[in-house]
Amino acid sequence: MRNEAADIVQDQIEETPEWKAKARVAGTAAWDATRAAYNELHDKTVQYSKATDEAIRQRPYASLGIAFGVGCLLGLLFTSRSSSNRKSKEDCCD
Repeated sequence: MRNEAADIVQDQIEETPEWKAKARVAGTAAWDATRAAYNELHDKTVQYSKATDEAIRQRPYASLGIAFGVGCLLGLLFTSRSSSNRKSKEDCCD
């Protein structure tokens, strides 16, 4: 049994550099893929930001009206939800 244990330990020692090299290659590949995806996302974000800025500068009053309308709708939506939650809490705690 000691010989088997010694063989297993020896095999592990011999395989360790190979596994380290494989892990390093896989880690480098994953890092490169992540960096490429980040750069692509960054470029698209900058592109869309510039397009949005240009659209707002071309039609500032329409943009302001749309932003105001969306804000009002969201305000109504959240207000109605919070008031319905208050009613249900008051009903259950009486």
